[in-house]
Amino acid sequence: MAKRRKLETPSAADLNKIEDEFRRETSGRAPAGPGSAVAPIAQIAADTAAMSQAVPAEQRAENARNAADAKELAKVRSDGLLMANLLLTEIDADAMIRDRIDLDQADLMELRLSIAANGLRLPIEVFELPEPRPNGARYALISGYRRFKAVQALHELTEKDIYTQIRAIIRPRSDADAAFVAMVEENEVRSELSHFERGRIAVISAQQGAFVNVEDAVNKLYATASKAKRSKVRSFAMIFEELGDMLSFPEQLTEKRGLRLAQALRSGAEGTLREALSQQSATNGDDEWEVLEVALDATEIAPRDASRGGRPKSKTPQALGWQNADTLHTSAGITLRKLQDSKGYVLRFEGAGLDADLMDSLMTEIQALLEKSH
Repeated sequence: MAKRRKLETPSAADLNKIEDEFRRETSGRAPAGPGSAVAPIAQIAADTAAMSQAVPAEQRAENARNAADAKELAKVRSDGLLMANLLLTEIDADAMIRDRIDLDQADLMELRLSIAANGLRLPIEVFELPEPRPNGARYALISGYRRFKAVQALHELTEKDIYTQIRAIIRPRSDADAAFVAMVEENEVRSELSHFERGRIAVISAQQGAFVNVEDAVNKLYATASKAKRSKVRSFAMIFEELGDMLSFPEQLTEKRGLRLAQALRSGAEGTLREALSQQSATNGDDEWEVLEVALDATEIAPRDASRGGRPKSKTPQALGWQNADTLHTSAGITLRKLQDSKGYVLRFEGAGLDADLMDSLMTEIQALLEKSH
């Protein structure tokens, strides 16, 4: 069996010799004297210790808190939960076409008095614009148009610095459709829109490219509404499309009057109604409706129940052919309308004579016509 070698503790001279050799190999030169060269790992450790000692523990803790706060702020901003006081001049209140046509001055005055007495209880909502506007605006208003206008009016009246800014929630930059939905939801909850205003914003948002067409706009803007309510919105959207430029008091149309008007438009009475409106000088909603009602009576050809009283309806048949550049009445009782939105042109077919088979045939003919053109 091999004899084990006895290990001996190295002397101080042996340790110094080993250390000198290590320094020589790591530094590439002979040591100038004891302690004149330092091993790299020792130097790094010394530098780290020196840096740690240079920053007090309280400062290191504060730096850690600041880093955590910055991370939390970034998350709050991305989640759309950041709230800030913004200058009124930084906000473009008209970046989006508003769904409300007119602001009730009495309600606006009441809101001003409330803000003056108690401050702004509910912040507005904005989103940051891709780039600042020439007028300095950095944000676009989503909801809170009445609150914004009330604070703006208070600043104009009092010139107080407190009214140069307004509390706002900064939402993430969203698609146009989401912004329109948020605006409509806010107004429906706080102050219900009129039937005409609902139809109007559906048409405008589709024209601006936020939705594929009016049908898509109605379905998404009023996704939680009943099928019957969405149908009414579509009726008033048609009124805005075909008569909106001529109506002086459209927001005063009641549901019953609006639905009757929409039915007449579907039957091809657009030309007659526009002619009547072009000659009117109404001063209020009731006067304007009287003008429309006379025109409606002249176009409605269905027999009237005599027991219900009222003026008898004219039985003048609907005029055939082109009513204008975009509306065609056919002898088959079908009306063809050409509409245009931001995506292109839309053809709408109306009439009792329409069925699935006829529409399939029309689609086939249109396909053949389009393919032939290419």
